[in-house]
Amino acid sequence: MPRNLLHTKGMLHRHPVLGLFTLAYLAFVGWVTLGPQPIDEDSNGFIYRALELFDGHSMTAWIDYNDLEFAANIAMFFPIGLFLVLLFGRRLWWLAMVLGFGLTVVIEVAQVFIPSRVSDPRDIVANSCGAILGVLIGLALTARKARSLRLADARRPVGATR
Repeated sequence: MPRNLLHTKGMLHRHPVLGLFTLAYLAFVGWVTLGPQPIDEDSNGFIYRALELFDGHSMTAWIDYNDLEFAANIAMFFPIGLFLVLLFGRRLWWLAMVLGFGLTVVIEVAQVFIPSRVSDPRDIVANSCGAILGVLIGLALTARKARSLRLADARRPVGATR
C-alpha cells in the first residue's frame, strides 16, 4: 500500500473535530438527498420565495427553478470537497475529488429506488462541480502553509527530523 494511503489511516485521530463535523455534514446531505420527500416542495417554501425575489429584479429575473437547484447542489457539495481535502491532506486531493463524484453517483442511483425522489444526471454534474470547487479552495487555503513547510524541510540538514 502506498505511503500516502497509509498516512490517511490516522486522519480521524489527527483531526477528530473536523472528522466528526465531516461525518455530521455527510449525514445531513444524506438526509436531504435521500429523505422520503424533496425539501421545500411547498409553494410557500424558501426556494419559491427566493425565485419570487429574483423575479422581481431585472438583473436576476432569468434565474429559474432549475438554475437555483443547480446552484444549491453546487453549494451543498462544496463543503464535502473542502472537508475531504483537509482530512486527507494536499497529497490526496485527487481522492477527495473522486469521493465527491462517487458520493453523488451513489446518491443518484439510490434515488432511482426511492419513489418520492427523482434522479437527475444534472445533479451529478452540479454535485461534482461543488466537490471539485471545495477541493480547489482547500488547496488554495493551505498553499501558503504547504510552501513554508517545504521550504523548512529544504533548509533542514539531511537526516534531521521535524
